[in-house]
Amino acid sequence: MPLEGIRTGAPQATQVADRFHLWMNLCEAAQKTVAAHHRCLRAAAAALPDHPEPASVPAPAPGGGAACPPGPARRLAERTRERHAAVHEALARGLSRSAVSRELNLDIQTVRRFANAASAEELPGKAEHRTTGLDPCIDLVSQRWNEGVTSAEAITDDLRALGFKGSAQMVRRYLRPFRVPGTSPSHPGQRRRQAPAAPAVPKPRAISRALLTHPDHLTEDDALIVKNAVAGCPHLQRLQQHVREFAKIMTQRRGQELPAWLEAVEADDLPELRSLANGIRRDLDAVVNGLTLEHSSGAVEGNVTRIKRLKRDGYGRAKFDLLRAQILLAT
Repeated sequence: MPLEGIRTGAPQATQVADRFHLWMNLCEAAQKTVAAHHRCLRAAAAALPDHPEPASVPAPAPGGGAACPPGPARRLAERTRERHAAVHEALARGLSRSAVSRELNLDIQTVRRFANAASAEELPGKAEHRTTGLDPCIDLVSQRWNEGVTSAEAITDDLRALGFKGSAQMVRRYLRPFRVPGTSPSHPGQRRRQAPAAPAVPKPRAISRALLTHPDHLTEDDALIVKNAVAGCPHLQRLQQHVREFAKIMTQRRGQELPAWLEAVEADDLPELRSLANGIRRDLDAVVNGLTLEHSSGAVEGNVTRIKRLKRDGYGRAKFDLLRAQILLAT
């Protein structure tokens, strides 16, 4: 929330954060959290008695994990953490950022980005949050594989008949852990491991939308999505608790309870919410005012939107003097 200009231009003004954008920031953090733990839900669904996991599928790694082996997105996230740790270790030894760039063979901009982040979780666009267009079709891919169809191209053709727009490479990447080394996809007698036949799990966007909806406004399907999500992953259960507490603070204007909410979030192991808490603390007084007072910056936001529309309407056809006149006349 860029409120530094207000502090300089009107130090006597009471700063009030916009509630709409606070909620939007929470929604973004919640969706990232759900995406990060989507594999947990697939693993929990595969463990249900009605959907036993095939015995030939490799067991998850110790400490809990998904039924499917970690994909490229997870490996990229691990590499991000390793590089972040290496950059900060080199800086702690007294090296300059340029020296760190040469030592680790990283671009100087990459070194700066890692150096400016207190933790790897603060880095934007983390790979572990990425989902692919294959996610809704994984059950069908596993079914065709277990039926003996070992060609990624043939399975992709089946998926495209159902609306899949991805490439055969996405299917091949998912099936790679189930192929026995030394065999070929075109070999008619290819040895293979069974793919996990897990039930379908809703997309992260659908789960996060259900978690962010008021319980009284949930449909039966969305209520079931929430129930399965919080039962399948303890992180999502705590996410639901934090979201509901923040919603109460915002709708009931109980801004004085925000510091306690921030402490609870910072004590939890949800990096996305902790990042949101760090941003809130930078303008804590304005956020507390926004969650307590009846005032809102909605009128300012509306005027900004109106000015942007006028700029778009006159782009390439009018000069600044006409834009100024339009703004003043429409006020």
